[in-house]
Amino acid sequence: MEVLVIIVFVVGYLAIALEHPIKINKTASALLTGVLCWTLHALSSHESVTGELSHHLSKIAEILFFLMGAMTIVELVDAYQGFRLITDRIRTKNPKTLLWIVCWVTFFLSAILDNLTTSIVMVSLIRKLIPNKDMRLFFAGMIVIAANAGGAWTPIGDVTTTMLWIGGQISALNIMEELFIPSVLCMLVPLIYLNFTLKGELGEGSTAGVSAHTEEIKGSTTMLILGIGALVFVPVFKSVTHLPPYIGMMLGLGVLWVVSELINPHADEAARKPYTAAGALSRIDSSSVLFFLGILLAVAALESMSLLGQFATWLDQTLGSKSVIITLIGLLSAVIDNVPLVAASMGMYSLETYPIDHFIWEFLAYCAGTGGSILIIGSAAGVAVMGMEKIDFIWYLKRVSLIAMLGYFAGAAAYLVIYNFLQ
Repeated sequence: MEVLVIIVFVVGYLAIALEHPIKINKTASALLTGVLCWTLHALSSHESVTGELSHHLSKIAEILFFLMGAMTIVELVDAYQGFRLITDRIRTKNPKTLLWIVCWVTFFLSAILDNLTTSIVMVSLIRKLIPNKDMRLFFAGMIVIAANAGGAWTPIGDVTTTMLWIGGQISALNIMEELFIPSVLCMLVPLIYLNFTLKGELGEGSTAGVSAHTEEIKGSTTMLILGIGALVFVPVFKSVTHLPPYIGMMLGLGVLWVVSELINPHADEAARKPYTAAGALSRIDSSSVLFFLGILLAVAALESMSLLGQFATWLDQTLGSKSVIITLIGLLSAVIDNVPLVAASMGMYSLETYPIDHFIWEFLAYCAGTGGSILIIGSAAGVAVMGMEKIDFIWYLKRVSLIAMLGYFAGAAAYLVIYNFLQ
C-alpha cells in the first residue's frame, strides 16, 4: 500500500507541475491527491488514523487561516487604492534609474505584503510608465526576481517562509537577520547586469508618475497605514503573546474590518460593499487556499506513514551534504511548486534533530523562496506576471533565467559564507 500511496503522490505532483499542458487546475489535482493519500493510508492501517489526521489538520489550519487573513487585508488595501500612494511617487523617465527604483520598491514591498500581490501591483505600475513592450518585458522579469527575493527574508513575505515560521522551524527576527544580505544579492546581481546591458527607451507617451485614476478614494491613506501596520504587527504579537501567528493576523483583519465599516457609514450598501472586508473576502483567491489544503494533506499522509523520514535518510546517504540537497530543492522549485517541496522538507527533517533557526531551515527558506525565479513558471509571482504581460516561456528562458540563476547562486554562496565563516 505504501508503494500505491507514493504512486498517487507522484502522479498528483506531476499533474500540478503540468497544470497548463493538461489543462486541469492544480487545486483539483492537489485536493484529489491529498484525499486519496489519506484514504489509502486509512485502508492500509490496522488502527484508526483519525487522530493523526486531526493532529495534522490543526497545523494546516493555522497556515490556511493566516493566509486568508493576509490575503483579505491586502485585497482591502488594494480596494482603497492604497498602494497608489507608493507607486504614484515614481516619476523618472530614465530607464536604468527607473529599473533600480522599481526593483527596490518591489523588494521591500514584497517583504511586507507577499511576492504575488507585489508583482501584480508593480506590473500594473510599469504598464503606465513604460509603453515600449520590449523594454517592459525586462522590467517584468526583474519584478519577478525582486519580488521573490524580497519575500524570502521575512516571515510574511513568501508562503514558504510563512510555513516554516508557523511550523516553528524559524523565528521572525532571526530569519530577517540571516537572509537579508543573501536576498539583496539575489536581486542585485541580475540588476547590476541589466544596468550595463539594458538598451532602449521607455517609449513615447510615457505617463510616469501620472495616475490612471483622477478621483481619490476616501480612506486610502488610512487603510494603507493600517494594512501594512497589521501585517508588520503579526510577528510582534506572536513574540509578546506566544499565540499562533494566525491569531495576530485575525486581530489585524478585525481592526481593518471595523475601520472599513466606519468609512462612509451613510453610503448606500451596494456602493460600500467593494470597500468592506466582506467584499474583499469575496475577491481573494480561494482556489489557492484549497490548493494549500490539498497539498499539505498529501504531504501529511506521507509523513504519517514515515515515508518522508525514509526519503530524507536516503538523500543523506546518497548526496551527503545538506547544503547540496537544499540547493537542489531550490533549483527544483523552478519546475515544481515550492509549497509542496517545503512541506515535504518539513516532514523529512524533524525539529528534535534540527531545532528552530537551524542552518537547514534558514537555507531552505532562501532557496525555496528564490529558486522559483529561474523559470517564469517557477513561482506564483512569475505565473501572474506571465499572464499579465503575456511573457513567452522561451523568451524568459533565454533572457532572464541565466541572470536569475546567477543571482540565486550568489545569494546562496553569501549565506553559506556568512554561516560558515562569519558566525
